[in-house]
Amino acid sequence: MADKTGAPPAPLTQTSLFAWWKRLTGGVSLTGVQAIVGTLAGIVTIAGALLSVSPFAQAFSNGQLVATVQEASSHRPVTDATIEVLTTQNHVVATLTPDATGRAQQDLKEGVYVVRVSHPHYAAEVRRIQVFSRQTVEIRASLRAGSSVPLDRAVNDGVRSLRRALHF
Repeated sequence: MADKTGAPPAPLTQTSLFAWWKRLTGGVSLTGVQAIVGTLAGIVTIAGALLSVSPFAQAFSNGQLVATVQEASSHRPVTDATIEVLTTQNHVVATLTPDATGRAQQDLKEGVYVVRVSHPHYAAEVRRIQVFSRQTVEIRASLRAGSSVPLDRAVNDGVRSLRRALHF
């Protein structure tokens, strides 16, 4: 390719490459460029390490449980129920109370959990869930009349049996 004057381009020599490099880098040597790139790589590595242990990064590794509690017959929210999130070894991870709409939510680490929804006037409901990173698990617990307290359940079953036996 010819330049503006129509003359053929000059052959590339070591001197012309060196001059081109000086113009391109503004006089910074190759050693200086390597030092800058190395420093920037170190900064990015340290920033990445700090970000990975920060709570901000942990929010992205957690999933979320959203539980809705309602009466089975009327579909009205049950606001005074107790929602327990347990590990598979029955260790309590969280105890939640639904809001006015019957909903409760909790961030959880990835894994398998048991969710137990109970209320003194309703039969308890138990579910096994699996939480994945950055995903939401939604459960809807429809509580039915009865009791989740074992003693109350035993007394109610006994009273029911007695009534049947006596034809009441």
